[in-house]
Amino acid sequence: MSDDPNSRKTEPGMDRNKGSAHEGERAAHKRFGVEGFWDAHNFDAMFHASIPAGMAPFLEALPFFFIATANSRGECDCSFKGREHDASGRPYALVKLLDSKTLIFPDYRGNKFFNSLGNMLVNGHIGMLFIDFESRLRVRINGRATLIEDRHAYAELWPPAQRYVQVDAEQFYGNCRARIPRMKLVTPTDSEFQDE
Repeated sequence: MSDDPNSRKTEPGMDRNKGSAHEGERAAHKRFGVEGFWDAHNFDAMFHASIPAGMAPFLEALPFFFIATANSRGECDCSFKGREHDASGRPYALVKLLDSKTLIFPDYRGNKFFNSLGNMLVNGHIGMLFIDFESRLRVRINGRATLIEDRHAYAELWPPAQRYVQVDAEQFYGNCRARIPRMKLVTPTDSEFQDE
């Protein structure tokens, strides 16, 4: 097997785009009394193998998203990813959709621990959660992450970025609005644009 985390084949029963849940989900469905609900029709209506083009403006304009990654032992980590602003306070795009299967997001200067990037180096699986609290809309993207270490590759989009993450989407789906609180964003002050 290749050491490249993105070259690994998906395990049997884990292909999320073939109209079926994985083994653990099927066990939970049976255990909690919903066996049979997620048939191929319902599954395919919920989960998609590509990102709709109409979602690009929504995703690119959000101020933040969350990612989930895991190391080679499957130990998980969740991280917040926020956008940066230029000198005049205008925000850069949060992410950029290159096509229906590929998006890019920047990695900015941080605490130098590289929790998420370190996980990506040994395990390419990534989960992304986007929430607009004003409209109470959320979507998820699951896929494979690859680091782009040439800081000039997308410098025209994100001048402050140190590097970038390319996500090859394998699954896209929305969620209902249940239990999402409605919140309004407050315009950040000049001091909030700076690292602490």
